[in-house]
Amino acid sequence: MTNEVRDNLKYTRTHEWVKLTGAKAKIGITDHAQEELTDIVFVALPTIGKEIKKGGEPCVVESVKSVSEVYAPISGKVVAVNTKLDDAPEIINSSPYDDGWLVEIEVKDKAEVNTLLDAAAYKKL
Repeated sequence: MTNEVRDNLKYTRTHEWVKLTGAKAKIGITDHAQEELTDIVFVALPTIGKEIKKGGEPCVVESVKSVSEVYAPISGKVVAVNTKLDDAPEIINSSPYDDGWLVEIEVKDKAEVNTLLDAAAYKKL
């Protein structure tokens, strides 16, 4: 199976992705991560307004196989969560980069983005 890696995103070694748009960033798990987890059955999302720190664990994704923490790739304040996942967490399996995003944050320090992997570096993992 091929794992999709998109050139317009940044990645972590722990298989999260970040899409930066101005001062905001959407965060989710990669195609590889959802494939490893298999069928996702539940997602615990943070509350809006919560401050998250790079390396912290703002979300938990539960599959039929395991429970996995999602690590924050960068720091910021939660401004939106993907409420569609409350009723249909399996969206992450079918659309990890589009409809299956987890959280959107207001970025605290844009320099943190420079510590993330680009698509080419992530593919080498």
